[in-house]
Amino acid sequence: MALLEQAVFPRERPGETLQPAVELLLQQLGVADAVQTAGFLRHTGHWVQWGSARQFSAFGQGATGPCRGFQIPRDVLDNLLLCRAAESGVQVLQPCRVLRVIRDRQRVCGVQTRQGDFTAPHLIDASGACSWLSRQLQLRWRKFSPRLIAHYGYAAGVCLEDNVFCGIEADPLGWYWTAKIGERRYHWTRLSFFPENQAQDIPPATFKHLAASGPVRGADVTWRVGQQAAGDGFFIAGDAAFVLDPAASQGVLKALMSGMMAAHAVIQARSTPWHELSIQQQYQQWVNEWFNRDRHKMCELYRAHPFPPTWLLNR
Repeated sequence: MALLEQAVFPRERPGETLQPAVELLLQQLGVADAVQTAGFLRHTGHWVQWGSARQFSAFGQGATGPCRGFQIPRDVLDNLLLCRAAESGVQVLQPCRVLRVIRDRQRVCGVQTRQGDFTAPHLIDASGACSWLSRQLQLRWRKFSPRLIAHYGYAAGVCLEDNVFCGIEADPLGWYWTAKIGERRYHWTRLSFFPENQAQDIPPATFKHLAASGPVRGADVTWRVGQQAAGDGFFIAGDAAFVLDPAASQGVLKALMSGMMAAHAVIQARSTPWHELSIQQQYQQWVNEWFNRDRHKMCELYRAHPFPPTWLLNR
């Protein structure tokens, strides 16, 4: 088994705020102890200002007290997962740029890289929003929004509301997400409902006194789902399979769960190859159901926005 990673770690990516449900997945992946001992910030919910008075939305109560999420910098989480994969016997190649897919009679059977060819009974594409395998195979997408770009950045210093870990705030153009992700370290994300808005890369007013940490970056978060998330010899996971904007608040959870589901599907297909078509269909159905469920929730959320996007009216 091999894991081909194009980027060299560490790397900065958004998605530090994790919901309590991620804890069970971290346990199954064997990194929960490392996360617990690292002393990351924990939070019991987030603040919401969505056209009404600012209020706190709590995660609820668990067996031992309030449910708590995590604030884990993505470079740290990615490295923990990569090291765990290597400890489990996975051959990790990093950096390794994948050049093209290898097919035998229309079945995906490997990839060509600058380090040579890698063949395997199944390929899992977790390339993120670039959707590498979909582009290679010319697979189609269904889009449910105009082009949306989420801009995000980091800042350092002391925030005046340092006791507020994270929250979302609506404004006439869209929304801001802000979060404290470490000692004197903060993250913000800006989504404008209007692609023509030129002032999307400006940090929120509450962070203007902080020092910018690195450049402001953007990510294409147009609502979309691949029409084929599985096929002969492959499964597609995470943002490579379907995308919603960050207000869905399940980016990392989706990446972990879909990766685990894809791996489980590969194991099933290997043990019962005569059921492979059915396994592919079940995985595709699971992806579609998750996407549609979250898409409907996002529509409800944005209809309650004080300035709902006009493109949502026909959805």
